[in-house]
Amino acid sequence: MATILSGIAEFERDLISERVKSGLAVARAKGKKLGRQEGQRPKSDKLGPKVLALISEGRSYRWIARDLGISKNTVTDIVKRSRQEVHDGA
Repeated sequence: MATILSGIAEFERDLISERVKSGLAVARAKGKKLGRQEGQRPKSDKLGPKVLALISEGRSYRWIARDLGISKNTVTDIVKRSRQEVHDGA
């Protein structure tokens, strides 16, 4: 009995996967941009100048993150974006 139920579940999973793949193909054909979209970063945009000022003072990423109540990855992202803007000339 368990074997029959697992076979049915696997078949259903394959059907769902096939439907999702065909839906993605249709969306791509219509020119829809798939994946994570570019978006606003209100918190990191607001705290960007403060983060960069603290880094120029020699503070560590962890200290800045803890002090401002954001993650260390957000601090890293702010620094990367600021360096990219400098290199891009923006």
